[in-house]
Amino acid sequence: MLTILGPTATGKTALAARLAYELNGEVISADSRQVYRRMNIGTGKDYDDYVVDGAKIPYHLIDIVDPGYEYNIFEYQKDFLKVYHDIIQRKKLPVLCGGSGMYLEAVLKGYQLAKAESDDAFFASLKDKTDTELIEILKSFTTPHNITDFEDRPRILKAIRIVRASRGTKNELNHHFPQIRSTIIGIDYPRGLVKARITKRLEYRLEHGMITEVEQLLASGITPERLMKYGLEYKFVTLYLTGKISRADLLSELNIAIRQFAKRQMTWFRRMEKQGLKIHWIDGRMPVEKKVNEIRTHFFI
Repeated sequence: MLTILGPTATGKTALAARLAYELNGEVISADSRQVYRRMNIGTGKDYDDYVVDGAKIPYHLIDIVDPGYEYNIFEYQKDFLKVYHDIIQRKKLPVLCGGSGMYLEAVLKGYQLAKAESDDAFFASLKDKTDTELIEILKSFTTPHNITDFEDRPRILKAIRIVRASRGTKNELNHHFPQIRSTIIGIDYPRGLVKARITKRLEYRLEHGMITEVEQLLASGITPERLMKYGLEYKFVTLYLTGKISRADLLSELNIAIRQFAKRQMTWFRRMEKQGLKIHWIDGRMPVEKKVNEIRTHFFI
């Protein structure tokens, strides 16, 4: 397998699609939000990137569930393996592409997870505990994979449920999620350039339908509280539409938040390297064709 990763606004999809075109491959998304239908502009689904020299590059794990559904990492692993084996059986190359650190790690490191089942007695005992106490309980089970596990009470409880379900099942699950060998390519830009790309892309999306997209999602019955959990774009646009922030604040605050998110993504990728995953970083400023040649020549056989 070939993996393309990097922070937001670095051109991952275009590069992955071009590589799939050149190497007889298909793209598997590793994006925790692009799984949702009707959430296109805010999640950055660049469908046009999947057309290379007139050819439509097959992509997977995009638009597979409806907004409002709580898709999770366990389901992602299951869906990934189904797609991965299908691509391999057809003698094509899987190209994993995304920036969601936990989804990438779930595949590249082979998280051993079990489906989270309810444990009424145990969770009833957590009812009166504070969020701080719940976080300590989560830490007592494991080192959390994702800092977003701490964002709110439902996420903390969900993380506890998953890790409880997975305890003691590693041997049983090893054969269910195989160790997959992958060449990992990271797209690297100078930080200042990433910031500029984020700003330019955000301004374009705000002017070309992102606000309307959020209005339609709200009109479809998704509550503001639920919608704001689907990432920064949906959070801040919802705040704007509900009168909590001004139009000017929407652009400035969302821009800052996305830049901070990109920085956290890079921190995650550096941690992946420290834990043993080799990432080959290439200069994002090169044209796509030159990136492809660089990867084929030096990193991928």
